[in-house]
Amino acid sequence: MTDNEVPVLIVGGSLVGMTTACLLGHHGIPSLVVERHRGSAIHPRAALILQRSMEIYRGIGLEEKIETRSREQFDQDAAIMSVESLAGEEIAWHLPRLNDGVRDLSPSERLFASQIAIEPVLGERARELGAETRFGTELVGFEQDDDGVVAVVRDRDTDAQSSVRARYMVASDGARSWVREQLGIGQAGRGAFSNSVTIYFHADVKPLMRGRNLGVITVVNDTLQGFFRIQKPYESGFLAVHGLGDPKHPNSDVSQNLTEERCVELVRAALGVPDLPVTIDDVMHWQARADVSDSYRKGRVFLVGDAAHVMPPYGGYGGNTGIHDAHNLAWKLAAVINGCADPELLSTYEVERKPVAQFTVEQAYARYVTRAAPFLATKGIEKLVDDAHIDLGYRYRSSAVVSGSNGDFLIQSDPRETAGLPGTRAPHQLIARDGQECSILDLFGRNAVLLTGSSGTRWTIPARRMSQKLGIRLDLHVIDGTETGPDVGEQFTALYGITESGAVLVRPDGFVCWRAQTDNDASDQSIESALLSLLGRTLKPAVL
Repeated sequence: MTDNEVPVLIVGGSLVGMTTACLLGHHGIPSLVVERHRGSAIHPRAALILQRSMEIYRGIGLEEKIETRSREQFDQDAAIMSVESLAGEEIAWHLPRLNDGVRDLSPSERLFASQIAIEPVLGERARELGAETRFGTELVGFEQDDDGVVAVVRDRDTDAQSSVRARYMVASDGARSWVREQLGIGQAGRGAFSNSVTIYFHADVKPLMRGRNLGVITVVNDTLQGFFRIQKPYESGFLAVHGLGDPKHPNSDVSQNLTEERCVELVRAALGVPDLPVTIDDVMHWQARADVSDSYRKGRVFLVGDAAHVMPPYGGYGGNTGIHDAHNLAWKLAAVINGCADPELLSTYEVERKPVAQFTVEQAYARYVTRAAPFLATKGIEKLVDDAHIDLGYRYRSSAVVSGSNGDFLIQSDPRETAGLPGTRAPHQLIARDGQECSILDLFGRNAVLLTGSSGTRWTIPARRMSQKLGIRLDLHVIDGTETGPDVGEQFTALYGITESGAVLVRPDGFVCWRAQTDNDASDQSIESALLSLLGRTLKPAVL
């Protein structure tokens, strides 16, 4: 007997955990979120929300709210730069405006917003979509069997314990994941390379901004190495410090014996004003690491976010990679729980997400080394690739993708050149829907979607017949420019690598599962085979 039964138990209710609850709710799956802290984030931890994450939040109705919270906190489209100090010499402008060169790739823009602003929005939306959230509640034990997970949770205020039975459990309990430790899952990678701190402070910073629109300010001088985030109205912010002293031979054990007076000295050294009045609000200790978990799953328990991978905070990839984990996993859990997909589909979560995390962790590490810790370059770093390739150009290879090719596989490429290749994110294109301009991405989110060119009507009958046979919801859309002119149809076929008679099957997470360049094979069998792959099933041979 258990006190509660839920389809999915989520351990950890910060950015990635709440995103997981929202996405499950979006697919009609209620969840229980337990979070040991008594509320959402109390410190403005860094959060650079990239385009793919904003597309995901757009799909669950949160884009506008998150944009509003971002505008309240930070200047929009701000720069990423390096300085000797905020008042001193500028070293480099890594990105003069946050969205330079990427606006055409997505209906959504990158933005700065801290977790203290985002997490309450996610929590509210998760509850609207059917999740229960319990703060001040920690997981103290769990066991698995063939049918689910039985977890014991404790109310930290009353010390009362209760049991929860769930079909699946998702661990989003951070870089020091207790769930991961209990499962016996190790990690591999670069390991820890700094015992770092984040210093939250108040000071009159506005004169030092000198009218510059700055989002992330990397600081490298003979006193410290780290980065600033300054919040409106430029009277507070935080300074993350991961090195002390000579940048060529720094002391990376920043957190040891750190007093409040020393914190004031570090903030002043980074600001470049030795006598500026500074008030220290709090100090958070953390390790700079670059590691990926050996496995993302054991039985019915899955790891997402920092529990699955940790990376230095350069490029903002940590939280975003976790959001993408949740997006990949949520529709698969929903499809299995609803009975339309085979449980084997869940095995594709690690197969798809782990290689992407390994690539992304190395890119974050390379940015850390290049911008703020060049002394680590002797240990070797990966060649830097464009930010848009990391965010929008990664590719999946699994049984849930019908690649149609055994050629060379690249984990990333230019998102302008993926051309609807199976395993890649379906490209953004402006189209008309119900008389209103929108993105083709707005067609994806809950169901599988079959897109065809203007002459692709031969796909319609077999698609409807096979979706009904297999019990899968399949939306059909002909992209022919009827409302917005013939150029839309031509752009679509070029973007998706098909002819006017071709078809593309897109998964609920917006990734291409299969495509046919023409309608030469517009048959029940070809559609059935593609849908079965999407559902984690196999095509049974005909009985003779």
